[in-house]
Amino acid sequence: MKNTGNANVIEAHCLSRIYRLKSGEVRAVDGVEMEVPEGQFLTIVGASGSGKTTLLNLLGGLDKPTAGSVVVDGVEVSGLSEAKLVKFRREKVGFVFQCFNLIPTLTAVENVEAALAPTGMAKTERVERSLSLLKAVGLKGKANRLPVRLSAGEQQRVAIARAFVNEPKVLLLDEPTGNLDTVTGKEIMRLYHEASRERGQTVVAVTHAGYVKEYTDRLLYMRDGKVSSMSSEIELEEPVS
Repeated sequence: MKNTGNANVIEAHCLSRIYRLKSGEVRAVDGVEMEVPEGQFLTIVGASGSGKTTLLNLLGGLDKPTAGSVVVDGVEVSGLSEAKLVKFRREKVGFVFQCFNLIPTLTAVENVEAALAPTGMAKTERVERSLSLLKAVGLKGKANRLPVRLSAGEQQRVAIARAFVNEPKVLLLDEPTGNLDTVTGKEIMRLYHEASRERGQTVVAVTHAGYVKEYTDRLLYMRDGKVSSMSSEIELEEPVS
């Protein structure tokens, strides 16, 4: 485990998200305590249904906790109004999802640039920054292609560039290699790790892929809504190549 010695950028205390169904309660996140220092690459692993994505959504303000608190870069996320949550997510957090969430009618550079539109940045500067990031992730010659003309790995690279373009303090990755083969997945995780290092960003990734151990500073394990330190006895899944 890497000890950064830095102040915590993320703190979660007694964090819970409970869904009340006709069949009873589902404690998707159950009393989680977590601290993530600035600049750390933290990966949370666990089986499908363990609560990983729900936890990530709580950290990023995409969902509200039933109980407990989340503080990101000094901001109490759970207490923000919807308008302030939009501003918080735009300025503080970058998201990457398993399904990429690219706009199919926009080119690669336009997908990245779209994330900058609400900032009021001049068009020329938006394009310049977007092209620079696409070059950094290996898509220099494919900036004007629509998503349908890009491979899954290339679409994920566009998603990486889009997540970094606003220079967020925190990057949240939800199964970022879930739709990729093992070789491509490892390359994508290496890109995330190197890019976050260069920019000093804090990263929280959730996954079930075993190879993430090579690209992270710290591993936590999630099961039945609870988080614990990683045990060497836990076997992680390996995606099919």
